[in-house]
Amino acid sequence: MRLHDDLQILTAGYSVHRKPFHMSNDDGLGHFLIRLQTAGRCRSRINGQLELLEPGDLLLFAPEEPYELKIEAEQNHSGEFTVDSADYHIFLSGAWVERWWQQTKRPQKFKVTLSEGLVGAFRQIMMEQRRISNPSPEIAGYYLKILCLDIDRNLQEHQVLSPQSYLAHRIKNYIEENASSPFKLEDVASHVGISVSRAVFLFKQAFGTSIIQYTLEIRINMARERIIYSPLSLEHVAESSGFPNYNYFHRLFRKRYGMSPKEFRQSARSND
Repeated sequence: MRLHDDLQILTAGYSVHRKPFHMSNDDGLGHFLIRLQTAGRCRSRINGQLELLEPGDLLLFAPEEPYELKIEAEQNHSGEFTVDSADYHIFLSGAWVERWWQQTKRPQKFKVTLSEGLVGAFRQIMMEQRRISNPSPEIAGYYLKILCLDIDRNLQEHQVLSPQSYLAHRIKNYIEENASSPFKLEDVASHVGISVSRAVFLFKQAFGTSIIQYTLEIRINMARERIIYSPLSLEHVAESSGFPNYNYFHRLFRKRYGMSPKEFRQSARSND
């Protein structure tokens, strides 16, 4: 799909492998490749060596770089050998990609946070690519540019943060993306693969507040915006902002703003 004169998405897709798979091209792919491992494990040649890929590993390959992907049976926790690997991938070309590629030196492989924003960009590009009739093909181009900027942001955060701070930022991203739905501390800790006590400690150390307090802050701000700008009932505002019940939300909101949600809505609308 040609989006502009300087940008072309050749293929964008999502692959799930349940059987062994192997491909190798010593002369390079001929196009740029952005590949994100989302589930399972496999191996790819990085700097001449086959390295293990796990969820969150992002690969960047230039057209002339040798490429090899190998998916084999892995032993699971039950001792059985199974094949399990899934990834998003985009093959692309064009002057814009070349300029972006040359802006900074990036490793072929590095870890990114599997945030909804990043994964959602891959998904949207894939969906746009599959449209049979598309009057606005440039939309995929904008998503691609957002994806590239998000990749660079992930890379910068990964380079400047200590491993502990990186985990704390992953927790923060999880809270911000899931605040509108109920979740437990166990869910947060499991997302980054550490214990609850470790997650609580790292987050407090990095941001000076607790996971619970930060979550409430996000939810209260979310509810405030919906009270002012949406036609939702106050009960629905509370539910859609992640609060377990209206009474709890009402009590927290009054404590924060000195008035009930109903009074706050009436005041905001009269001021408008």
